Amino acid sequence: MMASAISSIAREMNVPYIFKASFDKANRTSLRSYRGPGLTEGLRILRRISETVGVPVLTDVHDASQVAPAAEVVDVLQIPAFLCRQTDLLVATGRSRCAVNVKKGQFVAPSDMRHAVLKVRESGNQRVFLTERGSSFGYNNLVVDMRSLAIMREFAPVVFDATHSVQLPSASEQSGGQPQFIPLLARAAVAAGVDGIFMEVHDNPPYAKSDGANALDLKHLRAVLTQLLAVHRAAH
Repeated sequence: MMASAISSIAREMNVPYIFKASFDKANRTSLRSYRGPGLTEGLRILRRISETVGVPVLTDVHDASQVAPAAEVVDVLQIPAFLCRQTDLLVATGRSRCAVNVKKGQFVAPSDMRHAVLKVRESGNQRVFLTERGSSFGYNNLVVDMRSLAIMREFAPVVFDATHSVQLPSASEQSGGQPQFIPLLARAAVAAGVDGIFMEVHDNPPYAKSDGANALDLKHLRAVLTQLLAVHRAAH
């Protein structure tokens, strides 16, 4: 199980770890792409991971009706990047017991994410943070403006998504990626002072059902974390 393997490495390196998985990937490029087990079965699996591995769990929610059942199981609710302006969804997560992570849309200026944060906070939830995952740069490409990390940290803690930031969105029937740049961008983000790093990790990325093209191979995780911890010590 990936959760156990990653958790073991994180504990060994004294790195706080939150496991993330989606019960539904609702914005897949192709109708034929695998979406996940669905809400009921997905939450059952996430509850089992939480109980057996003993780690906090995060999952995406795509509409307000999913918030209540998901909040009974997970510790953090995530607003996908394409939905970061959806008021009803932000308000629903703000009224939940969970911490809320809002991924910055590829089409949104970092300063405008202030409004998403306020929607959550004004709904009664102060435990909200933001995730940078790159900005659209023409078609099928993303770039990371490191200034956005500092801008968004003015109004919320910020996580850097080092794997979706190297994605080549909708480059074919499935999104492509440039995973060789994951360590480089992650090191830069840690040096810039982010509060956390998000990475898709898989023990066999070519066979992953989702995001394999931009995932970090599990065998490289320990080395990448070692680099990030060294940068963090040097910069802070």
